[in-house]
Amino acid sequence: MPRLRYVVADVFTDTPLTGNQLAVFTDARGLDDATMQALALELRLSESVFVFPPESGGTVRIRIFTPYFELPFAGHPTLGTAFVLGAPLQLEVIVLETLRGHVPVRLERDESGRIVFGRMEQPVPTIATYDEPERLYGLVGVEGSALPVELYDNGAKHVFLALGSVEQLAALRPDTPGIARLGLTGVSCFAGADAHWTLRMFWEGGEDPATGSAVGPLACHLARHGKIGWGDEIVVSQGGFIDRPSTLYARAEGGDGLIDRVEVGGQAVTVARGEFKL
Repeated sequence: MPRLRYVVADVFTDTPLTGNQLAVFTDARGLDDATMQALALELRLSESVFVFPPESGGTVRIRIFTPYFELPFAGHPTLGTAFVLGAPLQLEVIVLETLRGHVPVRLERDESGRIVFGRMEQPVPTIATYDEPERLYGLVGVEGSALPVELYDNGAKHVFLALGSVEQLAALRPDTPGIARLGLTGVSCFAGADAHWTLRMFWEGGEDPATGSAVGPLACHLARHGKIGWGDEIVVSQGGFIDRPSTLYARAEGGDGLIDRVEVGGQAVTVARGEFKL
């Protein structure tokens, strides 16, 4: 009877039972797609990661599944997996092979050697104007966006709506089934100024506590439209409206209409270990 061990981590937090939950199956050799999807559905966390030996020069290869489908790339699964593997591997940089390419994660440790922070270099997103902004406004329950409504694709597809205040964010009552029919990873609504921003991301599973694949493009969006400077780090609060507070850090480098580099950072903490017998 095969035994599949997994670790549960809370990501983009250093406090257990906050942040975004993640399951990491540390040795997924021999698993087929149907079994991985079934395991992700069984756990019903926003994402589960399955770790395989590398194929193209990385440290490991990963597959990322929501309970409903596979993602080419996602932020908190990538960062969380690096934290989970970082202790036994004792590496400063872990390179994860994803379906959207290699994602290096640099791990920072304290004097005792404990991992305290990680920074991942995300895939640079493609950008397109979103053609149906009025439909988004109706689904989320807002009258408009203070910035252009654009679609960013880094392996996850996010559309951004800029609101005028955190109070407006708090008042949102989105149509989740309607959002699920859009074919997007999620709709991200945000408010803030300078280095401090608050984000709510809605997807077919409800509201996400921490969306690493969205805050990198958010930094790009803010820099492209003059709300921050290229290279400025932003601090993003997320999950507080659903009692899973998270803190994410993001920076985009570029200029002259080009994005050169996107970096997202945060913390993670292991909260459980388990085993499936199949």
